[in-house]
This record gives sequence, structure tokens and C-alpha cells, in this order.
Amino acid sequence: MPATLSLTPLTPSDYETVAKLGDTIWRAHYSRLISLAQIEYMLAGRYVPEKLAAYVNAADRWLHILHLGNKPIGYCSHAFTSNPEEMKLEQLYLLPELHGRGLGWHMLFHVEQATLKQGRNLLMLTVNKGNDTSIAFYRRAGFGVRESVVFDIGNGYVMDDYVMEKHLPGFPA
Repeated sequence: MPATLSLTPLTPSDYETVAKLGDTIWRAHYSRLISLAQIEYMLAGRYVPEKLAAYVNAADRWLHILHLGNKPIGYCSHAFTSNPEEMKLEQLYLLPELHGRGLGWHMLFHVEQATLKQGRNLLMLTVNKGNDTSIAFYRRAGFGVRESVVFDIGNGYVMDDYVMEKHLPGFPA
């Protein structure tokens, strides 16, 4: 019998798990797109208890861990933006050895449904312009490029991204 797939909300006891997943996934995926120094800078600023705590019992942001059986294999997060019609897909990460099995689609569907349940009809995200595999995934899912942006993230680093968006079914574009 195949292992059960589940998404569970982040709890304080999951902080180390998410940090380890992030470290593994980011080093495998982003090393061809940005420097190791930038990866380390971004990991250090993102996966610390103080930052992760913002998702626990929050009314404006959520982080869920994807489990295959009892094994954590990925995570996704989303948050409100200042636009009352919009939700931001902040993170959608999966262990590289599990790509191509529909697990990313499972997380994306979860975020789309959560967006609709919150009464929002637009899902947006940012993605590195050189991240061809992720851009292709999001295009297949119905996202289009809204704009090109460069964000200064400090310490001399920038994120050179596309902002992509998707109008969710059942709502006018």
C-alpha cells in the first residue's frame, strides 16, 4: 500500500525540519542560479525560529509541511498581500528526488483552494528569471508573467525575478 500524502500546518516543533528541508532543497536547486554565499545569506534570514514563528497561528499567512507517510518531503507557504483580491504564494519547495510525481501540483492546489476560501481570486508569486524549470511549472499551472522586478535583499544581493500571477477559476480575469 502506498504511503499517505498529507499537508500539516507548521508548529514550533517543526522549525528544525523546515530549516533542514530548506537547506537541502535550496543548495540543490539554487546553486546554478545564485552564489553559495547568497544562498547561505537567504537561508540564515529565512529559516530561523523568529521568522518561522510568524506562520504559527497567524491570520494572514500559512506554512504547511508536505509528508509522504511520516517523512517530511516539502513545504509551501502563502500570505495575504495589500491587495484585497490577492494572495502570494511565498514558497513551494519539494525534495529534488521527488520532482515529477505530482507532489508540487498537490501543494499548489492546496494554496489555490486556500486562496479561494479566503475570498481572494488572484494568486501571485515571484520566481528567479533563470529558474526555467519552476517558470515552466507555473506556466503549465496557468500563471503568466505580470512584470519583471529586481529586489534588493541586503548585503549586496538582489533577487532578479518575474512576478507571475494566476486568476483563479470561477472569478473574472
